[in-house]
Amino acid sequence: MKKILFIVFLFLSKLSFSQYIDTVINAGIYTSYFSYTLHQPLYVSYKLYKGGGNCSRKNVIFKTGDLPNSASQKDYTSSGYDKGHLANSKDFAYDCQYQEKTFRFYNCVPQTPRLNRGVWKHYESALRDISQYDSILVICGSIFGNKTIGPNKISIPSYCWKIAYSLSTKKLIMCKIFPNDNSNTVEDITIDKLKAKLLYKTIF
Repeated sequence: MKKILFIVFLFLSKLSFSQYIDTVINAGIYTSYFSYTLHQPLYVSYKLYKGGGNCSRKNVIFKTGDLPNSASQKDYTSSGYDKGHLANSKDFAYDCQYQEKTFRFYNCVPQTPRLNRGVWKHYESALRDISQYDSILVICGSIFGNKTIGPNKISIPSYCWKIAYSLSTKKLIMCKIFPNDNSNTVEDITIDKLKAKLLYKTIF
């Protein structure tokens, strides 16, 4: 187990994603590492402490944020996929402006409804519970396959992954990988094994 996840995070990003990161978007409450080729964020990182709140998602829509090569609503319409948040909107529902900032296409990827509304949501809630007494670094990303949706041909993840790291104890809380299908399953994985999957899957 890696104790200094920041070092692992930088190592992971340099080796696994450097050829695909076209721009880094600092949204204030999270950072998105975006690929123009895939029209998707490769991963998103953010700090979470005392997440949750009562802000409503009603009438809040996803926006491009003027990002070129972004996905759009047209790509998702009738696709069968949800716009799956990486930086979870509920985590920032204590501030309605913050929550609205999570509704950007550079903060979501196509997820099956079964994943997005099932086990992915479960672990979002679990981390939010932990954040009530601990400060957490959360990193969420995808392993992209060859399938696309929409007129922009945005890439669909074969897997999504989530890493959480305690900023107080300096220990890994979780490292999990989720098939982007209807199985509603999740697997614990080591940082090294995740890195290997990223290196293999993201180099075409």
